[in-house]
Amino acid sequence: MPSPDDDPRAGSAWGDRYGPDVLGGTRDPRDPRPWSARVPSRRPAARQVPAEDGLVVEDVETGWVGAVVRVEKSGGMHVVVLEDRRGRTRTFGLGPGFWVDGEAVELVPPAGRPAPARPTRTASGSVAVPDARARVARASRLWVEGRHDAELVERVWGDDLRVAGVVVELLDGVDGLVEAVREFRPTADRRLGVLVDHLVAGSKESRIAAEAGRAAPPGSVLVVGHPYVDVWQAIRPARLGLDAWPQVPRHVEWKRGVLTALGWPAADQADVARGWQRMLGTVRDFRDLEAAFLGRVEELIDFVTAPPEG
Repeated sequence: MPSPDDDPRAGSAWGDRYGPDVLGGTRDPRDPRPWSARVPSRRPAARQVPAEDGLVVEDVETGWVGAVVRVEKSGGMHVVVLEDRRGRTRTFGLGPGFWVDGEAVELVPPAGRPAPARPTRTASGSVAVPDARARVARASRLWVEGRHDAELVERVWGDDLRVAGVVVELLDGVDGLVEAVREFRPTADRRLGVLVDHLVAGSKESRIAAEAGRAAPPGSVLVVGHPYVDVWQAIRPARLGLDAWPQVPRHVEWKRGVLTALGWPAADQADVARGWQRMLGTVRDFRDLEAAFLGRVEELIDFVTAPPEG
């Protein structure tokens, strides 16, 4: 009788009553791995694609579609920031899980690039002055009504103001403006420019502005304002993914009403502060602001930096 060693089927698939494994995995009962791990994967790996600026991709999990605006490191990992067609941005971790032109891809950091050239323009659109040192502060001042106004002015005109030596100071409401002007004692060499919220004809603010102008020598004070309820509205709504700023009922505090309409937390002042910082972060340069605000700030800067007449 032939021994098992002589049987050509022994130790092969012929000796297995179920035949060979069509998936190519092992049936060794001593293998501790789950069955799915024993089967060699035949799924091709996603193609690696550098996350270059402007590349339009879709996040598979959320369906978010946007163009790559930058790749950066956050928390020790690479992330990609995508901007959709309405100007909204979201951040995702680099790696698999994206589509490009209907193809599953793995986003990877772009190849190293030479150091970017220095910007030739400031955020306000002015010609940049490389390595310019801040000028000693002028005697003239620029007053703005509120911290948010000051932060928005700094974000867009900060570089220009430092080069020009213009100091921006907070005005604690417009009601005390006339007395504050008298205390400042403006002159032709010590001018005062004031930016007021919601300065429209016939308003309380317009009457106070006119009186403030009469409280100092002619040509030493300029009070201008924007027509918005709040400086938040100076940001173009498209930067927040809106077609227009929300209409807030009169009985609702305006800022909290806006945050609620945006679906952002609005329970307390801390939420308002965080909401504003989120909005401010969407402002890249002067093109993200409304013309009615841009023009007034530029007018004030020109006024306080102009040489004395005569």
